[in-house]
Amino acid sequence: MRPWKLASLGIGLLILVAGSMLTPAPDWDIPVSFIMGLSTYITAPCSLRVLLERRWRQFPIALLAIWISVDGFYSGYWYLKNPAALDWMRSANAKASFLLYLICGVIWLHRGTLREKFH
Repeated sequence: MRPWKLASLGIGLLILVAGSMLTPAPDWDIPVSFIMGLSTYITAPCSLRVLLERRWRQFPIALLAIWISVDGFYSGYWYLKNPAALDWMRSANAKASFLLYLICGVIWLHRGTLREKFH
C-alpha cells in the first residue's frame, strides 16, 4: 500500500478504462478491467517473488494466483456476460494479460519507497 504503488495502479486502471472505451474489442469493458487490474495488484508481486526466490512449496499457490488473475476472473466474467466473446477472445486475452501481469509484478516487486527503488 505504498503511495507510488497505488499511484501506478491508478494510472494503470485509467489506461485500462480508456482502452476499454477506445478499443472495439468485444471482451474489454470497465468492470473486467477493474477486476483483473486489482487482482493483479494484489497477487503479481507475491507470485513473482515466489518464483524468483524459488520457494517451491508455495509454487502451486503462486500458479493458482497467476491463473486466477490472468484467466480465471476473465473467463468467469465473460462466461456469465457473453460466452461468445469468451470463446472468440480468450486465447488472445490470455497472452496479453499474462505479459501485463509479469510487467506489473516486476514494477510492484520492490517493497520500499520509490526513492529507494531508484537508488
